Amino acid sequence: MSASAPIGVFDSGVGGLSVLKAAQAQLPFEHFIYYADSGFAPYGDKSDAYVIARSEHIGAWLVSQEVKAIVVACNTATAIAVQALRARYRLPIVGIEPGLKPAIAATRSGKIGVLATARTLASERYAKLLARVQAQSPQINFIPRVGEGWVEQVERGDFDSSQASQTVKRAVTPLFEAGCDTLVLGCTHYPFLSQAIQAAALGATIIDTAPAVARELERRIATEAVFNPATIGGTVRLATTGDAPVVAQLVIRMLGINPQTAASFVATR
Repeated sequence: MSASAPIGVFDSGVGGLSVLKAAQAQLPFEHFIYYADSGFAPYGDKSDAYVIARSEHIGAWLVSQEVKAIVVACNTATAIAVQALRARYRLPIVGIEPGLKPAIAATRSGKIGVLATARTLASERYAKLLARVQAQSPQINFIPRVGEGWVEQVERGDFDSSQASQTVKRAVTPLFEAGCDTLVLGCTHYPFLSQAIQAAALGATIIDTAPAVARELERRIATEAVFNPATIGGTVRLATTGDAPVVAQLVIRMLGINPQTAASFVATR
């Protein structure tokens, strides 16, 4: 494993950019490859077999690019496919899961809303996580809610329109009315709707686990002793199964990067 090799990050679309941003902040000298599977998004309403097949396909592509670690920057793919990836590859593979534990530390009402895709909430991995956390804190009430249309909203680059606001309110208002003072964002697309979420939740604490994923990635890189020895900023290569020019413009906007980076996009299947 080469220390100067890139780190692969993938998601069903552009939502995983929230994790990539955190990883870049935590590991500023590392090189990254980000794979947006926009041509096959969303994953949240697909079968387990579909999500596993896409994750394995992307994993194989990233390994062909000689990455030194993979970040599954998608809650649905982590919940359904991360074990299959870990069984297949020996390199570090870091997933993401809803931040139930930090939400317990933040709540005052004891009622926590968990916003995620239907597949994440229905997964065995989430059920086990919830059972472990509830066994330690049985007094906490976790209320699940699917962010219907949220992934599609972000994939369109529509974060702050009146439509985005209404889409968010439909999911958040019932949680607020149920007494939730803390909301867990269980999908990497959802942080890009944070402004609308905060407005709908009227001051609720928002839990985004992207920084925790970045810290875990750093720990795994340290364990393998493969920090990039470079002392200048790392680079980002971008690949997508979607419309490359459209996705490129979204990435430029969401990461706040130089438009010339669009030239580094690779269209793939």
